[in-house]
Amino acid sequence: MDKLVSTEWVAARIGADDLVILDATMHLPESGRDAAAEYEERHLPGARFLDLASFVDAGSKVPKAIPTPEQFAERMAALGIARGSRIVLYDDSQIRSAARAWFLFDHAGEPNVAIMDGGLAKWQSEGRALDTGNAGVSPRGYPEPHMRREVRDKQAMLANIDAADMQVIDARDAARFAGEEGSGSEGHIPGAANVPFGMLLKEDGTYRPAEEIRATFEAAGVDLDRPIVTSCNSGMTACVLLFGLELAGAQNVALYDGSWLDWGADPATPKESGGAR
Repeated sequence: MDKLVSTEWVAARIGADDLVILDATMHLPESGRDAAAEYEERHLPGARFLDLASFVDAGSKVPKAIPTPEQFAERMAALGIARGSRIVLYDDSQIRSAARAWFLFDHAGEPNVAIMDGGLAKWQSEGRALDTGNAGVSPRGYPEPHMRREVRDKQAMLANIDAADMQVIDARDAARFAGEEGSGSEGHIPGAANVPFGMLLKEDGTYRPAEEIRATFEAAGVDLDRPIVTSCNSGMTACVLLFGLELAGAQNVALYDGSWLDWGADPATPKESGGAR
């Protein structure tokens, strides 16, 4: 299964025994939107609600940290997901939260995980069927996974400032990256490049072709053949960049999970202001 599938692909396979569709919508707190309530009102037929906002390791010192292997297994068991299922993720979020969910599943070694391109908005625009209420699922056993993706912490990012082993790409908007007055940000990690996550998407919310995504990163000075770590404000839209890099064929990409919430809150970490290099 490809990492990115169309609404047509999903519609043709709804009801398949091994297909799990998950609503991975998560909204920013200031949006005033309630992802769980919206799911109850409308979702793809048979879709289950991932509750991405709570799918974190609340015991970690890292803000909004990725779940532990035990926590991942517990959530999959509660959702009735069998290991190795074909899993399709979608969202109805301005921050394209399905990419964060994709990273979590890929990190846990699930082999068949995809994002539905364009999300719920595209599905609805095509007049496709929707369900309401809560999809009934039966809990089942799920083995504790071995996490496989690279996840960087603050110490690794600090060491990288001098070593420059990894290229850092920040997914936030240009104002926050630059630390402009009123942006609520002091700037960015020294040496980082800026590729706002929306640059990887078309106006209809679908991902741009792989060659266009590659060109976008290259225009920002990123060498896709060298190690890369993505960052943002909380580790969410950094996953949009990470997913885009996967589509573009980059092989060595990691996530700084704490991102600016972790870095910016520490007065001892160096900050750089001003626009992109």
